[in-house]
Formats: sequence, structure tokens, C-alpha cells
Amino acid sequence: MPSESFDLKSLIRPVPDFPKPGVIFRDITPLFQSPRGLRHVTDQFIERYVEAEFSHIGAMDARGFLIGSIIAHELNKPLILFRKQGKLPADVISQAYQTEYGEAFLEVHADSLCEGDQVLIFDDLIATGGTLLAAASLVRRMGAAVFEAAAIIDLPELGGSRKLVEAGVPTFCLTEFSLSEY
Repeated sequence: MPSESFDLKSLIRPVPDFPKPGVIFRDITPLFQSPRGLRHVTDQFIERYVEAEFSHIGAMDARGFLIGSIIAHELNKPLILFRKQGKLPADVISQAYQTEYGEAFLEVHADSLCEGDQVLIFDDLIATGGTLLAAASLVRRMGAAVFEAAAIIDLPELGGSRKLVEAGVPTFCLTEFSLSEY
């Protein structure tokens, strides 16, 4: 069982002025350089979802792939990849969304899900919620439902987790940062 005293925030590096001035980027690469830290994070997600009733895990390009694939493996669930535009080789459906920096498109293979599937969607961070909202839209367009959106980090001041809940998508994050928190 994970230690209650584990300091997850110490494994998330703040990078000021990336990708543009005034932004503090939350870099999770130190987490992946710490076997203990990665085990702590994955154990928390596995404990939360081991008995949950959902059929698939959807992971967001690209950092969501890192945690989502581990959780899918550990829970023996199929993994669905939500990719940036132009990265998937077969027939796709696409959804435009707004990021903190402009407009982007998220795609998924059109045959990834069926009516009645329940999907747990993963990303590394919830900021404005655009990526996860786009994924939720794609899931619903395929006739499936979103079980929950999960991430390592929430930036609540940017409103993404609130927007997800307002859109009927429950959310869960392991930690959060205020915008002023360094």
C-alpha cells in the first residue's frame, strides 16, 4: 500500500516560461525517473479502479500514454489511444478543441469502441480540460460512455476539472497545483 507521507509534488518539476512566457509547465519526467514514485502513482490508480466497472482505458497523446498503458496492463483492460491529428493509420473520427495555446484536433480509430462500452480516460494533467473534453466527445460519438477522467495533476484555477464535471464527466486527480505555486 502506498505511503501516506509520499511527496508526489517533489517529483513534478516546475519549468517556468514553457512553452510560452508566464506559464509554469508541470513536467512529470522526474516521476518516471523514480521507480518508487512511479510505483506510488500507479498503485494509487490501480487501488482506485481495480474493482470499478468499466471496459476500456483511453489514454491521451502523449504523456497520458505513459500512465494509461501501465494501468491498462495492470487492470487487464484494452487501451484506446487518443492521438494528435494525423498520427493514427486507420479510419479515424476527429474532434476540434481549444488548448491554452490555440486550437488542436484529437483523433481516435473509428472502430475503437462500441455502444455500451465504458471508458476511463487518462491524461497527465487537467488544465483547461480541452483534451479530455474532446476525448469524452469522441467516446460518446462512438456510442460509448465515459466512466471517469483521471490525471496525475489538476490545475483547478484553469477550470478544466470543473468543465469536465459540468459536461457530466466525473474527475479524479492525485494532486493539484495553484497557478502561483512553484
